[in-house]
Amino acid sequence: MTRNCEEIAARCGRPVEITQIGARRDNPDCDTSQHNITREIFDVASNPDIDILVELIGGTTVARELILAAIANGKHVVTANKALIAEHGNELFAAAAEKGVSIAYEAAVAGGIPIIKSLREGLVGNRIQWLAGIINGTGNYILTEMREKGRSFEEALAQAQALGYAEADPTFDVEGIDAAHKLVIMASLAFAMPLAFDKVYTEGISGVSKEDIRYADELGYRIKHLGIARRTGEGVELRVHPTLIPQRQLIANVNGVMNAVEVCGDAVGPTLYYGAGAGAEATASAVIADIVDVARTLHARPDQRVPLAGVTQGSQGNLDAVLPMGDTETSYYMRISAYDKPGVMSKVATICSEQGISIEALIQHEPAEGEELVPVVLLTSRAREAQLQEAVNQIEALDSIQSPVVRIRVEPLG
Repeated sequence: MTRNCEEIAARCGRPVEITQIGARRDNPDCDTSQHNITREIFDVASNPDIDILVELIGGTTVARELILAAIANGKHVVTANKALIAEHGNELFAAAAEKGVSIAYEAAVAGGIPIIKSLREGLVGNRIQWLAGIINGTGNYILTEMREKGRSFEEALAQAQALGYAEADPTFDVEGIDAAHKLVIMASLAFAMPLAFDKVYTEGISGVSKEDIRYADELGYRIKHLGIARRTGEGVELRVHPTLIPQRQLIANVNGVMNAVEVCGDAVGPTLYYGAGAGAEATASAVIADIVDVARTLHARPDQRVPLAGVTQGSQGNLDAVLPMGDTETSYYMRISAYDKPGVMSKVATICSEQGISIEALIQHEPAEGEELVPVVLLTSRAREAQLQEAVNQIEALDSIQSPVVRIRVEPLG
């Protein structure tokens, strides 16, 4: 709050002061010597001199209790806690509405990219059709290293850990849990539906090989780990998984630890939001923006503020709107390891045809010297997930095929 304090105060219309800090231990990277610090963090939630509580501790247990205590004491809340909002946001928003206070959570999704404000305010004149995001920098860095330097997943992960981009236990990042938290928050705003984290289909990138990345390039695609939310006539798709995107798409060229979210509205068409998705500076930028937003309307009536969930309390849809993954429809990349025997591909084509799946493109290279297996790569027409999975099961059951069959979804976007 000390850097740019004059600009912040001018934009806020009033000075913003740090009244108290609750910290159970010191952060060596922060100089807090000039501030009132308490080791009992719940003191901050009950301090009568505080208007806005900023929660930056993470997790979904103590953070939830702290925020609920602050709300009960009539305090507004700013948080960067994506897991808490994704998993308990419905409860927190209801409590805040009852007390007439705000919860701001821009920093919870995509770091310094103002995607929450864009969905909640900038695009309100649109009926959002779909959104797709590279919303985990660790996963994007790994896939970029695999494509640009030919590294295996394991090698790229080790490099990400050495640089501090990945945790010692990288599960949340590489298996898509972090991205699923962020996706469900954006989808709730985009489609005016309750937060539904338990309904998000989640698949990580640990199964992506450098061979898949090479074949995707040969076909004119990039593999990215996307969070996708799409409105269909049957319901809303909520899914996180590796995805082939045409190389010409802007989002396909977002590399390294950067994030990007593409949103398509019926009036504005596709719009792309790009920037740093994590890090102290990017997160601080979003947190300060939220503090300013809350401070500007500190004494306004609740009905004069932007609704927490994008629509007024009670106006959201229902969770039944989420489409089961088996009913979603996309095209597919399939990589098959087949023994070099006559009629193999004829059997594969027959199985696909019986499931209503057409083969749109095929790559088959000669087997390596001394190898019996021939790698075959297919691109399919659009098909329902359940049909594709049945086709994969039948193909894997063939004596001439070595399991598993690799399948990655394909999205044209735009």
